[in-house]
Amino acid sequence: MVNAQIVNDFMPRQPIIELCRRDMFTAEDELLQKYNPEQAQRLVRLRDMYTWYLSNPDSKDRQFIDMAASRYSLSRAQAYSDLSVIKTLLPLLASASRDFHRYRYNEMILETYQMAKARKDTKTMEKAASSYAKFNRVDLEDEQAIPYDKIVVQPFTATDDPRVLGIEPIPNLKEKIRKMQEKYRRESMDIEDVSFEEADLEESELFPMPEDTEPPLTPTVP
Repeated sequence: MVNAQIVNDFMPRQPIIELCRRDMFTAEDELLQKYNPEQAQRLVRLRDMYTWYLSNPDSKDRQFIDMAASRYSLSRAQAYSDLSVIKTLLPLLASASRDFHRYRYNEMILETYQMAKARKDTKTMEKAASSYAKFNRVDLEDEQAIPYDKIVVQPFTATDDPRVLGIEPIPNLKEKIRKMQEKYRRESMDIEDVSFEEADLEESELFPMPEDTEPPLTPTVP
């Protein structure tokens, strides 16, 4: 156990999103075998707050921040970081979260339908029934239904490395920019501002119109 801990301490840090995708629901003792204590503790914390987030679908970001900060004595910056991770994980993890929200949506629509039925509000009943049918795709054959729960949003990482576009980076780019700035600054020193006056052109004399030609219409603003 001690040797494993020493090895974990020197393991390179991996993106937290990747750790969550692999071991979000792994037992805590197994996490301690695979990762250093800091990473293992954060995975356990994210798992707990992920469960809380799913159990409180109507909660606001502020409520999540307050709960995470209170439960784990986190700074607000750490709590916001956890919230960002969890929002990224929602479409990446198992379909349980989508099943939960489907259930919640259907429950709300059916409740709306029952309330409208009690009031004899046929217009709202029709809208609720239409929404229920569209959401559950009851008009499609099973083989035509699109497996939305299997669509995975690809994570993106910002980078300033041009090699991701197949472009080789310019060596000493900052120095090159500095030299170019100095070059064009020296050239611009030779430019002299001079005074000028507008030319008074007699366009009617320079470009006389034939006598049988009507002058162009000037558009008027209504």
